[in-house]
Amino acid sequence: MKIAFFNTIKSWGGGEKWHFDAAVHFANIGHEVYFFGDSNSKLKTRLLDFPTITYIAINLNNFSFLNPLKRCALMSKFQELKIETVLINNPKDLKIAAYAAHAAKVPRIIYRRGSAIPIKNTFLNQRIFKNYVTDVLANSQATKETILANNSQLFPKDRIKVIYNPIDIQKFDRLEYKRIVPNHTEDELIIGNLARLAPQKNQKFLIDLSLELSQQDIKHQIYITGKGELEEELKNYNTEKGTLNNVHFLGFTDSPRSFLIDIDIFVLSSLWEGFGYVLAEASLAEKPIIAFNISSNPELVKDHISGFLTETNNMSQIVEKIKILQDSNLRRKMGDAGRKFVLESFDKNSIYKHLEEYILQGK
Repeated sequence: MKIAFFNTIKSWGGGEKWHFDAAVHFANIGHEVYFFGDSNSKLKTRLLDFPTITYIAINLNNFSFLNPLKRCALMSKFQELKIETVLINNPKDLKIAAYAAHAAKVPRIIYRRGSAIPIKNTFLNQRIFKNYVTDVLANSQATKETILANNSQLFPKDRIKVIYNPIDIQKFDRLEYKRIVPNHTEDELIIGNLARLAPQKNQKFLIDLSLELSQQDIKHQIYITGKGELEEELKNYNTEKGTLNNVHFLGFTDSPRSFLIDIDIFVLSSLWEGFGYVLAEASLAEKPIIAFNISSNPELVKDHISGFLTETNNMSQIVEKIKILQDSNLRRKMGDAGRKFVLESFDKNSIYKHLEEYILQGK
């Protein structure tokens, strides 16, 4: 089959990881794979190592769908390559790629939705989903439920398929360990957060959490790993709150497994998630998790079994759970349960089997 992946995001995130891994998988099992992406994207850099995948550079902005020359050029490219299925990643791409694929008579036009945020009920979206998109692929039940929240008639619900993101458990387990978190005293709890420094990830809450823990004489260190547009603002907030001795920003790490092994508890402060890869990874590292009871988190964290789910931004609930997890035996028990759950639910071999059936057979 001739499959096109369409993702022009320049940075690297969960959606980009999914498109990259899926493209490589289908190329490896013998399909003709094309990747439409930005000429300066992280995806392009990574895909250069896979000569069986043809990378086609296309630079878009939010208004490219209004440009008839770009629409026609893209339509012609789909026709020239005889694309049979196109998977589109984000709203900006969807505006132009869905139209061009429809005009090129591509049989299947799949919009992959990776964020549990309602789709805006605009005239343009109504047109796109009624006339161009043939299928929607969601990465969690939470994402599926939010797609139609603003308009239940936007797209047929029975054509929204849920397939969880695959986790390469064997690859994760093989990652070399190197200490990321500095040594600490035995009586300190080490709390970790691994995410982009962005509004969605809500890391100011972690700084407030540290202040509350200190006021209650709970010895702790919080390590936040990641880069992003809020880095300077968060560091300034850390200084303002007087939590510099307890909250530390480690920057980007290419060794998430090492970081997760080093901590005692993983706290995800995100306000929403499509599919929290990092929650699965924390469970694979056998760490108990505390996260808000929102989006897809309940699909990844088994409440009171592999971790705790709380109300959003409920400081007293989070502190209560951290106090409970001062018990190292309970941390081990929850960590073991979390790893078992991920092994049973998200292993890439079973997930890719479902994805192959969906892409190749329409099931």
